[in-house]
Amino acid sequence: MTHLLCRRALAQIALASLAVCAMAPKAMAQAAYPSKPITLVVTYPPGGGADAMARLIGPRMAEALGQPIAIENRPGASGQIGAAAVAKAAPDGYTLMLDASSFAVNPALYPRLPYDSAKAFLPVGVVALFPNVVLVNASFPAKNIAELTAAARKSKDAVSYASSGNGSAQHLAGALFESAAKVDMVHVPYKGGGPALNDVIGGQVPLFFGNLASTLQHIQSGKLRALAVTSEKRSPILPDVPTLGESGLKGTEIYEWNAVFAPANTPEPVMRRLAAAFQQALDSPEVKARVAQLGGEIQKGSPEQARRFIEQQTGLWGQVIRDRKITVE
Repeated sequence: MTHLLCRRALAQIALASLAVCAMAPKAMAQAAYPSKPITLVVTYPPGGGADAMARLIGPRMAEALGQPIAIENRPGASGQIGAAAVAKAAPDGYTLMLDASSFAVNPALYPRLPYDSAKAFLPVGVVALFPNVVLVNASFPAKNIAELTAAARKSKDAVSYASSGNGSAQHLAGALFESAAKVDMVHVPYKGGGPALNDVIGGQVPLFFGNLASTLQHIQSGKLRALAVTSEKRSPILPDVPTLGESGLKGTEIYEWNAVFAPANTPEPVMRRLAAAFQQALDSPEVKARVAQLGGEIQKGSPEQARRFIEQQTGLWGQVIRDRKITVE
């Protein structure tokens, strides 16, 4: 009887050891992440806003993860080229993507994307929100939003606004403004933000919905007049400029933003590690200072909060695109 009990005890110990051994490789693999360098694909060219954010947070995430993060620019088709590559990448945490707010615009603007935005990616987090500014050239008579809307209501073609192209952030901001203010204005698309901004400064087109970071110098020099900011609260950089909400136009919070994504089906333990490193990067004094300098607001939060924000943005811009019948042609 004693021998039988001993044999049973030994068998149970052996089975327990086997179970531990079977679990060990999986646990070790998760614990070892990351064990090699990570690639962060930026869906826009070097030198732009998305690239700047990637090069700002990439090194801080690398410090937190203990592995280098290589920035790889894969621009084209409003972010679609880089996004398509990351959507096909192995979901192992070694290929990530930093995209811009166009991520939420593209599903409505391009009905045949080479990936399903809602299913192909998992948000790690949103870096920051950057408000737009409603700007007019110095010679334009309107001094506030009420005067701008009054001028626009005189006739359908009374006021025109410039943008960097059909479906661009400036175009969509103008379209949302038109819906909120119940006015119709003339959209003048350019091949790029630089030429559009130059013509607004020169007086060829009176109105521009610009990114605060790229237009601040022209506001400070007096070449452009800021009528309102599109954020929920006034910008610390422009404390005397009211928000569109304060100016009587509700539902007009407009932000440009950047977010980091992983391919769908990335394991949860890897996502947790990435999310922790991302939040640690946002806590960096260098990141906070640079974002504040650009007029942005750091967006701390969980991947789930990032997902909800991106879904809200996708719904908002999809509605604007459908309502205003916006196309890229």
